[in-house]
Amino acid sequence: MAELSLFSYEVMALVGRGGAGPHDLLRMARRGRILDWAGESQYYVEPKRLAKLGYLEAHKEPGQTRPRTVYTLTEKGLEALREYARTPVTMTPVKSEMLLRLLLADLVGDEATRAAVATLRDDLADIRQRLGDSAAAADALPHRAKYLLMINDFLRRLVDLHEEFVDEVERELAPRA
Repeated sequence: MAELSLFSYEVMALVGRGGAGPHDLLRMARRGRILDWAGESQYYVEPKRLAKLGYLEAHKEPGQTRPRTVYTLTEKGLEALREYARTPVTMTPVKSEMLLRLLLADLVGDEATRAAVATLRDDLADIRQRLGDSAAAADALPHRAKYLLMINDFLRRLVDLHEEFVDEVERELAPRA
């Protein structure tokens, strides 16, 4: 469906069975951080757009300081997810700052590239910690825990791969004696 993007499906999946407000969607995406690829405002704009199209339904619930909008899946939204689930999976294009740094390494030099890529270690440690938090939080969603833990395991291996690649960059771009 042309009116639905990969992000549309992500939002509907995050809304899930229990419903969620925009702030909840943003919090869920940021919990693991590695999957937080949309701009913050999109977590507020997209559910509203999906509600206008009939995929989500909006209602008000009491909030801490004022009423908040909570979205739930409509039958149309659930059917769209069912249809999407039956489509072939393709490899999503990779957007990687680390790979971009290597692409421009011959223009800026090995030392600058090596030093910049090495700084990724702290970021990977943060992501690893957040993945641990996400794995622990999966227990609160027993109907989704199996799937969330499979995603978490994949993301941990992706972090491992990045750490291995940082090691390789440091080794290959080290000054030669």
